[in-house]
This record gives sequence, C-alpha cells and structure tokens, in this order.
Amino acid sequence: MKIGCPKEIKPQEFRVGMTPAAAQEAVNNGHQVVIETNAGTGAGFTDADYTAVGATILGTAKEVFATADMIVKVKEPQAVERKMLREGQILFTYLHLAPDPEQTRDLLASGATCIAYETVTDRMGGLPLLAPMSEVAGRLAPQVGAWTLQKANGGRGVLLGGVPGVGPARVIVIGGGVVGTHAAKIAAGMGADVTVLDRSLPRLRYLDDVFGGVFKTGYSSAGLLDELLPSADMVIGAVLIPGAAAPKLISRKQLSMMKPGAALVDVAIDQGGCFETSKATTHQDPIYEVDGIMHYCVANMPGAVARTSTIALGNATMPFMLALANKGWKQACADDPHLLNGLNVHAGKLTYAAVGEALGLPVIPAGDALEI
Repeated sequence: MKIGCPKEIKPQEFRVGMTPAAAQEAVNNGHQVVIETNAGTGAGFTDADYTAVGATILGTAKEVFATADMIVKVKEPQAVERKMLREGQILFTYLHLAPDPEQTRDLLASGATCIAYETVTDRMGGLPLLAPMSEVAGRLAPQVGAWTLQKANGGRGVLLGGVPGVGPARVIVIGGGVVGTHAAKIAAGMGADVTVLDRSLPRLRYLDDVFGGVFKTGYSSAGLLDELLPSADMVIGAVLIPGAAAPKLISRKQLSMMKPGAALVDVAIDQGGCFETSKATTHQDPIYEVDGIMHYCVANMPGAVARTSTIALGNATMPFMLALANKGWKQACADDPHLLNGLNVHAGKLTYAAVGEALGLPVIPAGDALEI
C-alpha cells in the first residue's frame, strides 16, 4: 500500500501525522511512504529524517493525495484537503464530526473511507488514540489557564499557587477522565486548590483512593456547580462523550456568578465545547472575553507542544496504521472490532451513531459497511 502524509494546514498546527519511526515501520512492512516536503518541520523532523528510513518526499499535498491509498494526518481535513479525497481512499486521522456538519457532508460526498482516531476503542473501554492527546491537553490546560489569568491577558491577576500569606487560586475541573485527571494533577502540582467533578462514583472513588489529599472530588451536578462557581478562579472543561457533541455544562447566565477575570479553559472544544459561550480559537488568538469572563478555547491545544504530541500520537497510531496497510481496511476492521469502532464514514454512508444523532443524519451499522 502507498501511505501518504501531507503537511498540516490548520492554523498554528505544527504536528505531523507520521513520525520517521512510523514511516520506517511501514517501509519495513513492504509499503511505500510519501511525505509532503517540510511536513515534519514543526515537530522537529526534517525531510532527510524521512528519506533516511526509505520514505519519498513529494513537493505538494496535491501529489500526496493523488498517489496515496491511505492518508494519515493529525487534524480533520480542511476544506481544500477534502476536495482532494477520492472514492476508495482511506483517511486515518482525528475527525470530530459531531459539531461539524460541513466536514461531514464533504467526507460523505468524497466516497472515501474515514476512520477517526477519537472513536477507536480498546478492550478496557478506553480510547487509545485519543488518550495521548488527552494527556497532553490535560497537562497543558492549567498552564494556559494560568497564563489567561494574568492581568495583562484580561484575567484576575491571580497566581495559581499563591505565595506565603496569600492563598492559591481555586480551580474546578469538570470531568475526571484522562484530561481531567492530568489537569488536576498539574494544577495541584502548581499549588492550586483543585476540585474534580464527575458523575461516575467508581471514578470518583478511584481518584480519591489514588490522589486523596492532592485534590478534592465532588459529584457533578448543577447545584454543586452553582455552589462552587462564585469562588472559582479557573474552570477546566474536560468532559467527553465519545464521538458526540459535548454537553453544555455552564450557561451564559452562570457567568454572572463568577468573579470578573476568572478563566474558562474548554478542552472539549473539538467536540463543540462544554460551555455555552465557547467558540473555537487558535494559538495565534487564543482567548476572548464574555461578560467579564476570559475564555481559552483553542481547538488544537496539543499542537503547541508539537514534538511531544507528535511522538506520543505516533506511538499510539502506528499499530493501527500498520494493520490497515497490511490487511486492507476491511480485513483489519473485521479482525479488530475496536478499530471498526473508528469507522465514521464509508462510501457515502455515515457509520457512527453519535454523529448521526448530533447532525440528524441517517446511519448504517459499521459492520454493514464491511459488505459495501
């Protein structure tokens, strides 16, 4: 199979879909790898790093899309990239279709087979291709939130860890999964007073057992949020419903309960955001203010630490990429129901129920797509 990796073109996106190590594994398995020139530069990989392991460098994304049987990326294809997809081609990347009807429509029209990193599962019920970026985003969230809180950026002028004689910032983390756990660990490590909210009692017990004393936990409810918001300096939204639009957990009306200059960091913005007032921003212009509350809603947070993120993502995606290349997508998905869960679009049909529900579109079972 010919595997292609174009340069990411989303604003301020520095990651790359294939590391040289992943390219080498593909070449060693008998596949051809084509990389757009300078695709890895933002993550610290040169064209020479790829040619040294047997990959071929092509001059444009158009050439990569035209020649590759499978396209491996990081972010969802942008409009110009979607026009280059063709029937029968495999697209393996993050898609986040639920809040994006335009992309969904274009992918359906392309006839391509589109497998989303964020809905591939594992035997433990986890999301192994989302987890590494969730870890990165979770660890970044208190860091960017602390920056947002600085007075020069419109924030309250509060230091996350305080100093002797001055108390620390109060941080609420909504969601106790991968993002929330890593966010809470880092925020607490920076000296903040942290409370993690979740609706899974087993998860709260786990967090309390493992991190008891490092941060507090609470059962997430509208009533508890109303109680905590007036004293919060920062709220980190870390909720996830796999493949579906994120629920709106803080309304615009509730912003009036918060201190002027408090910060909202919406890590769920890729799935539409979990605050009513959230809208996607970029690293170039990351924050905005609504009713006196500062919002940080960058849709590709891990792109800020591109080298760490690229290597972490490549470690996770490589086995699945090789399975798709070695067996073809149908056999690979037939052999691995967890990879089949990643199938979102095939031959003009939507195959992921949560996306269909979010967008009001008809869906066929992913298993049925194996017969098309």
